[in-house]
Amino acid sequence: MLRFLSASLIVSAFALLPSSALARCGDASWYGPGFHGGTTANGERFDSRAMTAAHRSLPFGSRVRVTNQDTGRSVVIRINDDGPAIPGRIIDLSEGAFARIASLDRGIARVCISRV
Repeated sequence: MLRFLSASLIVSAFALLPSSALARCGDASWYGPGFHGGTTANGERFDSRAMTAAHRSLPFGSRVRVTNQDTGRSVVIRINDDGPAIPGRIIDLSEGAFARIASLDRGIARVCISRV
């Protein structure tokens, strides 16, 4: 009985954690030049300099902190598009957002993302 209560309390405590405490890590890429001025999946005009990103499952308007695992630099972005289109990537950042956390020349960065 005590074992069941302990497990139940742990599960309950986990459910009460703020969404920012639940992070996911993986590869991030960036997009921009060919899409600047086009329409995003949520219907707004894409600005490659804005702090925005594409994500497969987070709702449009979600604010997410993206932290580069190698440098510790982070940026808070807003989800406004679907993606990334390339399998294995967890988020596709605008050019401006990616430039804040990594060199554009790298193209891909190991990041952790968490909702804020």
